[in-house]
Amino acid sequence: MEFKTKKLLHGGDYNPEQWLDCPDILEKDLDMLTEAGCNVVTLGVFSWSTLEPEEGRFCFDWLENIINKLYERGISVILATPSGARPKWLADKYPEVLRVDSERKRALFGFRHNHCYTSPVYREKTAIINRKLAERFGNHPAVILWHISNEYGGECHCPLCQDAFRKWLKERYHTIEELNKRWCTTFWSHTYNSFDQIESPSPIGETQLHALNLDWKRFVSYQTTDFIKAEIHALREGGSKLPTTANLMYYFNGLNYFELAKAIDVVSWDTYPTWHKQEVIETAYDNGMCHDLMRSLKRKPFFQMESCPTSTNWQGISKLKKPGVLFAQSMQAIAHGGEGALYFQIRQSRGASEKFHGAVIDHYGGTDTRVFREVCHTGSALDKISELAGSNVKSAVALLYDWDSQWAMEDSQGPRNKGLHYKEALLKYYRGFRKLGLNVDLVDMTGDLTDYKILAAPMCYMFRNGFEEKVRKFVKNGGIFVATYWSGIVDDTDRCFLGGVPHGLMDVLGIRSMEIDGLYDWEKNSLIPVSDNLLGLDRTYTCKYLCDLVELRGAEAVMTYGDDFYAGYPALTVNAYGDGQAWYVAADAEKEFQVEFLRRIAEKAGISCGVEGEIPEGLEITTRENSEATYYIYQNWGSQTVEIPLPKGEIQTLYGETEKGLEPYGLAVLKV
Repeated sequence: MEFKTKKLLHGGDYNPEQWLDCPDILEKDLDMLTEAGCNVVTLGVFSWSTLEPEEGRFCFDWLENIINKLYERGISVILATPSGARPKWLADKYPEVLRVDSERKRALFGFRHNHCYTSPVYREKTAIINRKLAERFGNHPAVILWHISNEYGGECHCPLCQDAFRKWLKERYHTIEELNKRWCTTFWSHTYNSFDQIESPSPIGETQLHALNLDWKRFVSYQTTDFIKAEIHALREGGSKLPTTANLMYYFNGLNYFELAKAIDVVSWDTYPTWHKQEVIETAYDNGMCHDLMRSLKRKPFFQMESCPTSTNWQGISKLKKPGVLFAQSMQAIAHGGEGALYFQIRQSRGASEKFHGAVIDHYGGTDTRVFREVCHTGSALDKISELAGSNVKSAVALLYDWDSQWAMEDSQGPRNKGLHYKEALLKYYRGFRKLGLNVDLVDMTGDLTDYKILAAPMCYMFRNGFEEKVRKFVKNGGIFVATYWSGIVDDTDRCFLGGVPHGLMDVLGIRSMEIDGLYDWEKNSLIPVSDNLLGLDRTYTCKYLCDLVELRGAEAVMTYGDDFYAGYPALTVNAYGDGQAWYVAADAEKEFQVEFLRRIAEKAGISCGVEGEIPEGLEITTRENSEATYYIYQNWGSQTVEIPLPKGEIQTLYGETEKGLEPYGLAVLKV
């Protein structure tokens, strides 16, 4: 089901149930939302105890009153299902809904997300209130989208989940003999005689069967997704046909978002960058890569469901956003294909956990605050660039990000058990592409590669779902493939491949990986360009952490190692295969290497973002397009005003000043 808006969304999480005894505050909130240019709020995220204070007694009138008043102001509603935090009566009467941890201890009532996704009771009670909400509000003209629960995460090891896990394993492997073979259980004499003997990983039990650990993570993803489907099914039973979303979280390690995203209609996510902890542009690259990940999950527009208007209350240091950063962060979500920039929270709660979490309306409650003025500025800008709604981000390059492979790699007990630097490696390649102004999609091994010209796959430890054959076809048909050290090592149950690695691609890459050296944190090596190399590289780069020793099997060395016993060994290679090229980067090189390396291979391939001239340091360029135009979106994350390199074609300025350059945290949108 498609989610389409004719406007860019601006608003955020609103909790009027915290203020039902203060009608004057609720009326003032409506005025301030209107003044700030907010056109949508999310309601009901943690409202179960107010919506159903006792089992079977539903109190929806207050919610309908709020929705009606918002609608009168032209403010739409994203309505949440309340399963993110269960009421006390539910936990007291049905203790099976409370989670059991990996040491087999059942939790007490408290916190949030403390519920078992397998529990029939929890599913039943969730379904009842979801149906009731859908019956009452599913066709209300103000309600535009269902927000399913909140920030799904966590796992339960209760007997119900153990039984469900065993059933899942039996469906996957069919026989215990096949499971034993795939899991390599003869190691340490861990062979199982039946599925009934299998327990989930536990610090007081089994943690060293890597395939067990991996399959447990897969099961948790499966069971969470199945719970989401059950929630949505109840809404459909209640008569609502509205599209659905679930707010995802950064590069969350606990769930495979590529799988979870299949259950919802539109992706949204909660973004809380640690601005000012490092160079602002580096934080922007990190946040931008996650925007692109969220967009890529369905290859459709997404939106920013939550962001903090100022400082959070839960990060190690609750740093204020400096002037301009709230605006810049909101606009980055739009630039990368977002349909909205929303906040958590609208009004600051008065007590409990999030009383000091930033908000559009703080405890003071006035409109004359720095943050409120900046929210107003953001709302005004979103209105001016509203024609971006419905346009898409199209990418010529893709970056491989695969949850299964990451899970397995981090559990592999391999060359570096402290500091694999996987996400940092991804960011180096992402940063290299983005400094060229190239849009980037993030794909997993199940994704379609047809539309891409370059695929970079840093540290692709696991090959699954026939990925190697997909890459072979991609390169043969003219694609450029960039692989790195620690790739193609294991299959989908974390069993090491025999006969040489990278598995199935040694001929495509023209190399064989022989050994890999894990460097101590204080060690380093160097990559030295070969004379008259294919790319014309002429600078030596530092490398750290992991160095792969490879032998050439048809590939050409472009750079070699400079130090240690493997000085002179190939460190960067290229191999022609079919109509394409396959590159192999053997070491974790410094980030400036990827900038120059990717620039040169993109230039040779004729891939560019379409602007003329150099892109200044700190300037981020993203493009969105529809059938009528291409939109060039410029953001300056640097500390100095910069000149904007213009695209070719007839240009219309949609937002911002371009003649005087773009100031720090500034935005310019050009329509071609």
